[in-house]
Amino acid sequence: MTLPRNVSLFEAGARDGLQNEAQDVPTAVRVELIQRLARTGLTRIEAGSFVSPKWVPKMADTAEVHASLEHGAGVTYPVLTPNMKGLEGALACGAKEIGVFGAASEGFTKANTNCTIAESMARARPVAEAALAQGVAVRGYISVAMGCPFDGETAPEMVADLARELHGMGCYEISLGDTIGVGTPGKARAMIEACAKEVPLQALALHFHDTYGQALANLLACLEMGVATVDASVAGLGGCPYAPGATGNVATEDVVYMLHGMGVETGIDLDSLVETAWFISDYLGRPPVSRVANALGGKGRTAA
Repeated sequence: MTLPRNVSLFEAGARDGLQNEAQDVPTAVRVELIQRLARTGLTRIEAGSFVSPKWVPKMADTAEVHASLEHGAGVTYPVLTPNMKGLEGALACGAKEIGVFGAASEGFTKANTNCTIAESMARARPVAEAALAQGVAVRGYISVAMGCPFDGETAPEMVADLARELHGMGCYEISLGDTIGVGTPGKARAMIEACAKEVPLQALALHFHDTYGQALANLLACLEMGVATVDASVAGLGGCPYAPGATGNVATEDVVYMLHGMGVETGIDLDSLVETAWFISDYLGRPPVSRVANALGGKGRTAA
């Protein structure tokens, strides 16, 4: 087992993170957060989602946010699109990448999208096809990939089946989400082994929440198997509305600190990232969840 020489970070804090925070964040603050993240060296920063404001009111301003960003210069701002109406919104604002999603358990799929797994894939397919026809890249997401708050432990084969289906509909990358953070390194490796039998290893990404403090260990286990893309959330923002007590995605700065310490390149300036973590955390009125941001807190506060 050897680590990849380079790891690509996919920043999820401004969407997956903020939509699960209790406090509302104004459009201007979200735009500034994304712009600060872009200046750290991050090149893929999730900007929002085109979902019904009834269900996710914190993302109602996604079109405005996307229009306010500086496009180009090697940075993309993907948006999540659960259906054709969402895709229409993404195309109208000029998005270059969208995300479609499913979940690896019937219980979570029912709670999240009020349908079965099969129905969720049937909904995602025409969205992916229409996006690809417009030259828009499509990324796939699989929730509860190691455990579900309703159905318990998730079988690796279930995740692999969904990964194959998403890859088959044109998703260039499939993000495997431990949504409630219950995974451990052995389970993470088993999931990757199963998925790698169905899709190319380079098409897999890791999206691990840190509820039980296992996210970095789980990431390392998968990186040693050759996965080289990690989703993370600045300051550890977020949670899961269907799993009380679940924390946010693993903090971006914690991942970068670990990778840099092992000689793995990310292209990200850690000091600038820590400053950004304190910027959004100060707005929210609490310290970052991130261990690294807290350890370097004085430096981050001064420079922000």
